[in-house]
Amino acid sequence: MSTQIATPELKQWIVEQARAGHPPEAVLKAMTNSGWDDDLALATLEQTLDTHLTRLKRQVAAAPAKRVPLPEPDLTGSPCELVVQDTTVRVVANMRNPRVVVFAGLLSHEECDQLVELARPRMARSETVDVATGGSEVNSARTSRGMFFARGEFDVIARVEARIAALLNWPVENGEGVQVLHYLPGAEYKPHYDYFDPAQAGTPTILKRGGQRVGTVVMYLNTPERGGGTTFPDVDLEVAPVKGHAVFFSYDSPHPSTRTLHGGAPVLAGEKWVATKWMRAGRFD
Repeated sequence: MSTQIATPELKQWIVEQARAGHPPEAVLKAMTNSGWDDDLALATLEQTLDTHLTRLKRQVAAAPAKRVPLPEPDLTGSPCELVVQDTTVRVVANMRNPRVVVFAGLLSHEECDQLVELARPRMARSETVDVATGGSEVNSARTSRGMFFARGEFDVIARVEARIAALLNWPVENGEGVQVLHYLPGAEYKPHYDYFDPAQAGTPTILKRGGQRVGTVVMYLNTPERGGGTTFPDVDLEVAPVKGHAVFFSYDSPHPSTRTLHGGAPVLAGEKWVATKWMRAGRFD
């Protein structure tokens, strides 16, 4: 930042600080402490935040009115527990906007350990979807290692997928394969959306397999010593990564108005293993 040039990276950093809840005064102080001229730092900060706010307002104004069917647990009567096939799942938290539900006991400790051991030999640097081409790429925002299971590849995978489908009233065949991720100390996944941005050139290619993503389940396969929670910056929510627990959230349109911006906070001590299941609007083959 000492070059005194408002680079795209600097502007992105300013936006990320705002999303994380840091006040403008703190961001301005960080810039001046790094060698920025006071007046230039203030002008850059104001311009970047004004541009970001204008973009958000336009996005909200353009939010699609059409709503689609979504995966959804049956929480009629506000139950504390749900019996799903052979498992009793406890409801820990239930938020309507954004749609976020935290479950305890979705996986047994034995199932968590099985998934970790099955995934361990196949781990590689995690990639994200390349929205320009529809392929995948290594992204500096995601510093974990990961792998994908094919749907139903092992008995434990098939059992967990069937449980999720029953819990969320969503067909097994509308789900992507389970992804397992491993985070060491300092590793994180910066805030992002799980849906595919319709404005990106590669999205039509991605949507040929199953349509748009409409829901996510993040399952915690161990409990880190410190850090590693799942954060929702738009609503100041952080879900603790407790072994066997899971957080589910859905999004009825591929738009920031769903308030499903989320990320994996840095692991501060120990390690974190998670399994993620994404649900599509249609059959995913």
